[in-house]
Amino acid sequence: MAPLIQLKDIALTFGGTPLLSGVELAVEANERVCLVGRNGSGKSTLLKIVAGLIEPDRGTRFVQPGATVRYLPQEPDFAGAATTLAYVEAGLSPGDDLYQARYLLEQLGLTGEENPASLSGGEARRAALARVLAPSPDILLLDEPTNHLDLTTIEWLESELASRRSALVMISHDRRFLTNLSRATVWLDRGETRRIEKGFGAFEAWRDEVLADEEREQHKLDRKIVMEEHWLRYGVSGRRKRNVKRLGNLHALRQARRGYRGATGKATLAAAESDLSGKLVVEAKHLVKSFGERPIVNDFSTRIARGDRLGIVGPNGAGKTTLINLLIGTSPPDSGTVRLGANIEMATLDQHRESLDPKSTLANALTGGRGDTIMVGGKPKHVVSYMKDFLFSQEQARTPLEALSGGERGRLMLARALAKPSNVLVLDEPTNDLDLETLDVLEDMLGEYEGTVILISHDRDFLDRVVTSVIAPEGEGRWVEYAGGYSDMLAQRGSDLKEKAVKGTAASAKVAKAPPSAPASTAAPKRRLSFKEKHALETLPKTMAKLQAEIAKLQTQLDDPTLYARDRKAFDAASAAMTKAHAELASAEEQWLELEILREDIESGT
Repeated sequence: MAPLIQLKDIALTFGGTPLLSGVELAVEANERVCLVGRNGSGKSTLLKIVAGLIEPDRGTRFVQPGATVRYLPQEPDFAGAATTLAYVEAGLSPGDDLYQARYLLEQLGLTGEENPASLSGGEARRAALARVLAPSPDILLLDEPTNHLDLTTIEWLESELASRRSALVMISHDRRFLTNLSRATVWLDRGETRRIEKGFGAFEAWRDEVLADEEREQHKLDRKIVMEEHWLRYGVSGRRKRNVKRLGNLHALRQARRGYRGATGKATLAAAESDLSGKLVVEAKHLVKSFGERPIVNDFSTRIARGDRLGIVGPNGAGKTTLINLLIGTSPPDSGTVRLGANIEMATLDQHRESLDPKSTLANALTGGRGDTIMVGGKPKHVVSYMKDFLFSQEQARTPLEALSGGERGRLMLARALAKPSNVLVLDEPTNDLDLETLDVLEDMLGEYEGTVILISHDRDFLDRVVTSVIAPEGEGRWVEYAGGYSDMLAQRGSDLKEKAVKGTAASAKVAKAPPSAPASTAAPKRRLSFKEKHALETLPKTMAKLQAEIAKLQTQLDDPTLYARDRKAFDAASAAMTKAHAELASAEEQWLELEILREDIESGT
C-alpha cells in the first residue's frame, strides 16, 4: 500500500551539530505511529516538516494527492479569531460539516463563545483539538495532545481517536496514552530514526537492546583500533603496499570512532533530604472550603504518615490545588482543622512555570543571582555541575529562560525544588513536558526518597508506578481516598473520573482506603521491571564475581598457618574482611535471585 505521507533522506542543521540527518518516515492509511525521543532530539521539528511548515536542508516530502493533513502544535495561534467557534470553523475545508465544530467544542467542555485571548492552557488545548478533529482529516499530526488536559479529557480523547479512521502520528510524554493508541513506534535518536512495527508498550525493552548492542559494537571497535595501533608501532616491516592499505584502514576506524555520537546520558535526580519528620505528617479533620456558593472541599478528613505517597486526581477546576494547599497549611479552610507533624521540611514544585522571569538566565534561576554556587542539601555546589545532573550543558548557563523548551523548563523547576533539604515533597504536575527517560529517573528517585510525597498528576502510568493512595473527587466538594494507584482507584470506584453525585455518603465513605476489589473493565497495567531493577540484574553478577574473587584471595591469605603468629593485625583484618565479603555476597545473591524470579514471572505473564 502506498504511504499517505513519506519523508526521505531529511536533513536539518541548526548551528553546529545536525539536528536531523538522513531521517526517513512513512505513514500509511489508518496507521497509528508514536514518535519518541529525548527532549531536544528534534521530534517537534520533524513533525513540522511532516506538516509542511518547515523546509529541510535536504530530502523530499511526498503527500498523496487529495490527502488532508491537520497538525496540532504545542502552542496554538489564535490570531484573528474572535471566538473559539470561529477559530475551529476556520480550520474546516469547503464541504466539511459545520456541525462538527460545535459538537466537538461541546464534547470538550467549551461553548464556542469564549474569547481566545482569555483562555486557560487547558481550554486553549481543547479548542485546538476541536479544530484539528472537526475536518476528520486523513492524517492527524499531534504534538503533545494531552498537555494541560485533565484525566477525564485525556480518556475522552483516547476514545475519540481510537474510533477514527485517520492515520495518527503522535508525540506525547503520556506513556499510557501512547500505549493505548500506537501500533508502530519511530525512535528519533541522535538525528536518525529507527522504527519497530509495535506500539509504545514494546519500545523501552527494544530501545535498551539497541543501546546495549551499540555499546558492544563500540567496544569491539575500540579493541580493533588498539590492535591496529599496536601493529602500526611494532609490525610495519612487511610489504609496503599492504602496510599502506592497513594504515588507511586504521585511519577509517579512527574516523568512525570520532564520528560516533554516544547516547545522551540520563538525568541524575536526587532530592536533598533533611532529618526525618515525625511519624505523623498531616492530620486533617472535617475540612470545608467554598468559593462563593460553590463547594470545593466538603467535610474531608485524612491522615498522612511519613513515607506515604499520595496522589490527587480530578478534572481541571475540581479543586486539586486548593485541596493540596489546605493539606500543607498554605491556605486556611473555612472550617475544620489541619495539624502538621513535627520537624516538617517541605519542598514544593508548582505547575506555573510562567512565574520564572523569561529574561533571566538558567544559572541565575538556579542561584537566585547569587554568584556561581547553589546550595544543595545545605552544601554549596557549583551551578554548572548541578546543571549537568539535570542534562543541561555548560554552554546553557547563560541561556535566557525564554529560549528553553518545555521539557528543559520542567527539568529546571525540578532542579530548583530538589535542591532544598526536605522530608516532604509537594509536586504539582511534576511530569509536564519531561521526556520518557527523565520520567523513569524521577520515578526511581521518588521510590528511594525516604520522606513523604504529595502530588497532583494527570499521568496515569506515573500514578500507578509511584503513589500508594489516590484522592479523587466525587462531586459537590466530596473527596474520597482509595488505596493503590490510579488503576486501583478505577477498580474500586467502578467508573472513570466524570463528575457525578454519589448517593449514600456513609456507604461511599467506607470505600476509602479499602482493599482493591475484583478488577473492573480497566485492568491494572502489566508489571514491568523498573530501570533500577534492570540495572541491578545486569550489574549484580559482576558484583558477585568480584566478591567471590575477593573471598578466594582472602582465603589464600588466611590459609597461611604462620599468619596469626607472624602478624595478628593482618590476620584480624583479613578475617573481618572475609566475614563482610561473605555477608555482601549472600545479600547480592539473594537480591539477584528475587529479581530473576520477578523477571521470569513478568515474562511468563503470571
